[in-house]
Amino acid sequence: MQRIRLRYTKRGRLRFTSHRDFQRAFERALRRADVPMAYSAGFTPHPKVSYANAAPTGTGSEAEYLEIALTAPRDPGTLRALLDESMPAGLDIVDAVEGRTSGLADRLTASVWELRLDGVTTEDARAATEAFMAAETVEVQRMAKNGIRTFDARAAVATLETRDEPADRPSDRPCAILRLVVRHVTPAVRPDDVLSGLRAVADLAPPVPAAVTRLAQGLFDEETGTVTDPLAPDREAATAPKAEPAAAATAPAPEGPA
Repeated sequence: MQRIRLRYTKRGRLRFTSHRDFQRAFERALRRADVPMAYSAGFTPHPKVSYANAAPTGTGSEAEYLEIALTAPRDPGTLRALLDESMPAGLDIVDAVEGRTSGLADRLTASVWELRLDGVTTEDARAATEAFMAAETVEVQRMAKNGIRTFDARAAVATLETRDEPADRPSDRPCAILRLVVRHVTPAVRPDDVLSGLRAVADLAPPVPAAVTRLAQGLFDEETGTVTDPLAPDREAATAPKAEPAAAATAPAPEGPA
């Protein structure tokens, strides 16, 4: 089987698409594009699609990933274009590579998020982020399947900083932009948990819900504090020169009798 890894987005109104809704739309796109999918065994076969760490419903994303298995080889670029044409606008297939390495999910260890806080000044946001980062622990609560769960939101946050106000904001209304890098831990710490933490340590409460977008996800580099492209190893493997087969050693012919 050939494995193809895809990066897709959730933009605009489509950020409210649930993961199940996306699955249905993507499987329709696979049929429309006539993709030679591999299927699972059993009484109810399903196309072999592996989804990795989907963003919560209501958040935008520029970096969602999945992997499909094919029964016949296809060019990744051509396949990407065909699938993108079959998807709703906003759910865009933006990158595709052949899966030549193992462990895509293992390379998704952190995410970069942007939080747009309308009605919050940059000064208030900066004071709150500094208080959050200075704290040793920031306990927050979230409703889970088994009831209210309390956990530390601070330990998973690698960086949290305030950016300059966006150029497209109305001149009479403040808007703070936060850039957040969070490690993927258990339990998962989401952007709304960090917002709860900012409320707890600095009483920062935006008057309207924050607009949240995942900008990237991948392997977290502890030295630089950056998140690397998880598809880069597959691209490098595709362009690496193939090793030439070693020349077969020939044994010397036995000498005949003198």
